[in-house]
Amino acid sequence: MKKYLKNIMAGTMVFAMAAALAGCGSNEPAPAEDGGEKVEDAGTLIMATNAEFPPYEFHEGGEIVGIDAEVAAAIAEKLGMGFQIEDMAFDSIIPAVTSGKASFGMAGMTVTEERLQNVDFSDSYATGVQVVIVKEGSAIATVDDLFAEGANNLVGVQTGTTGDIYATGDIEDEGLGTIERFNKGADAVLALTQDKIDCVIIDNEPAKEFVAANEGLVILDTAYAEEDYAICFAKDSELTEQVNGALKELIADGTVQSIIDKYINAE
Repeated sequence: MKKYLKNIMAGTMVFAMAAALAGCGSNEPAPAEDGGEKVEDAGTLIMATNAEFPPYEFHEGGEIVGIDAEVAAAIAEKLGMGFQIEDMAFDSIIPAVTSGKASFGMAGMTVTEERLQNVDFSDSYATGVQVVIVKEGSAIATVDDLFAEGANNLVGVQTGTTGDIYATGDIEDEGLGTIERFNKGADAVLALTQDKIDCVIIDNEPAKEFVAANEGLVILDTAYAEEDYAICFAKDSELTEQVNGALKELIADGTVQSIIDKYINAE
């Protein structure tokens, strides 16, 4: 078991609820530190996301759709509030939340000890699996090959994601390779097809879509890590309890699972 995965699993145990299987707006609210009205006080929830992570959030016909978008919209409806989505770089989500520019962050985000220093998290609503994409015939045949003595691979990740966190601690910090960071998962996959890197570490669901769209790529059989996704909030935000309450109801009545099933084939 990798050291970073151990830390993350310990962090997620704080949240007791069992995880389910796993209109876009542009009006920016006034930052809380400027004394402006908080977006939740104005009756509108703004979700900060990075819409490059199908099937959790992605662009379709001019809108941002996906599991996270629909779950968040259902939460807002349950709370009787308006709802908007702000698309941004993944590593800008937590700063947007902590500054008050967004009500919460939701982007296939995992609870980690590092993130808990800056934000609070909801209970988990979906389970993700980090996998490794390689080219067919790659010398990397299993996940263990990344940690073999003398390994020296170029590993592609999306900046700020848990794939980035895992790979940095498990591979780069241990002298087993170099991490190449990209703004989008799709950019990392493109680099792999061009032989600029040796593999990509990313969530299994977008990985399946990338592999389907790029001939000659495969996903290694063994998972790199398993994780639970949650919603992040500013520290001590009243929204955390409110959203958790709505989320529990939506899980209990089957709404969350129906949304997941809409985007992910259980088979």
